[in-house]
Amino acid sequence: EVQLVESGGGLVRAGGSLRLSCVASGFRFDDYAIAWFRQAPGKEREGVSRISNSDSSTYYADSVKGRFTISSDNAKNTVYLQMNSLKPEDTAVYYCAADRGLHRLRSGFADYWGQGTQVTVSQ
Repeated sequence: EVQLVESGGGLVRAGGSLRLSCVASGFRFDDYAIAWFRQAPGKEREGVSRISNSDSSTYYADSVKGRFTISSDNAKNTVYLQMNSLKPEDTAVYYCAADRGLHRLRSGFADYWGQGTQVTVSQ
């Protein structure tokens, strides 16, 4: 059974930090790119960051560049999103997603999705 399980969300004050984890199982992790998306109430889903497990290339949305860092531990089938200097506008449900094609993740499509973890940043 394929699973992506996110954890690490929570409530934090502005300026604080959180580290999200996405643990994958049921598919060949090394063959996939992993992305983090987020969706705030009343807003469209937004791609936040991506990492390719084949060459470790990364992408960040302009809104998080310099504050968020994505990393992958292939031995643990886990992708992390370190979020620093959090802002209230970062409040959203964060989802990880996996797909063989980076181009599909760029377009917001993925073979597999996690259930999401809530991040709330207070003033």
